[in-house]
Amino acid sequence: MEGRHGCLEKHSPRLSRLDGPGIGHYITNPLVINCFMPTSSFLADKVRAVSAKRERRKEARPGELLDAALDLFVEKGFAATRSEEVAARAGVSKGTLFLYFPSKEELFKAVVRENLSGHFPDWNKEFEAFEGSTADMLRHVMRTWWERIGATRLSGITKLMMSEGKNFPELAAFYQAEVVMPGHELLRRMFRRGVERGEFKPIDIDMAVYTIVAPMIFLMLSRHSSNICMAPSIELDAEKYIALQAETLLSGLRTPAGSGA
Repeated sequence: MEGRHGCLEKHSPRLSRLDGPGIGHYITNPLVINCFMPTSSFLADKVRAVSAKRERRKEARPGELLDAALDLFVEKGFAATRSEEVAARAGVSKGTLFLYFPSKEELFKAVVRENLSGHFPDWNKEFEAFEGSTADMLRHVMRTWWERIGATRLSGITKLMMSEGKNFPELAAFYQAEVVMPGHELLRRMFRRGVERGEFKPIDIDMAVYTIVAPMIFLMLSRHSSNICMAPSIELDAEKYIALQAETLLSGLRTPAGSGA
């Protein structure tokens, strides 16, 4: 006899009744399930969507972990930040964190590469494509540095390295190689450009680098120390301060030929 759905006897005559002796409360035989519950394209689509969402979530985890780590490193410093705190803030287990980053040191290095040193190739291309005067380049460098780094949480990484670098020499050497030296070289290229084009006076280029680095560090430290080095009656306007520093530098650097820039 053919079953109600026209398929039971084709698979097995013994499955023609579901209410006979020995039938349990749950139907687990796939032949029966397929007969009474035909495959739903909607259900299949839902399964695929969930799988895709899980895959996207897996791909997003490294970025989420780095973002959480950056926040905690800036808030608490390197030594005080625990790996389990990073994992908890990212919404994963500590074991998942270590699947991507085997140690807190490697996690910190990944944060620096993702947010700072990894951008130097683009910054060097930006330098090469710049068509204005070197005076305009200097203004641009100082202003965009503040917008992209100094005014953001990334400036806390520099403060962290200045305060904790001596306790973690391996990380200090890494930061020097990945961030400090490439940054200094970019500034050297700028000063060299000005001298070679006759816009800047001949100068000690290695020392000139610090005429830009010093005010930038002052701004970063002020931002992360509640302006403790400022008089209470003075509100530090970073944009105005940077513009003043740039013009002060240029007044000493420019040759008569470059004074119009």
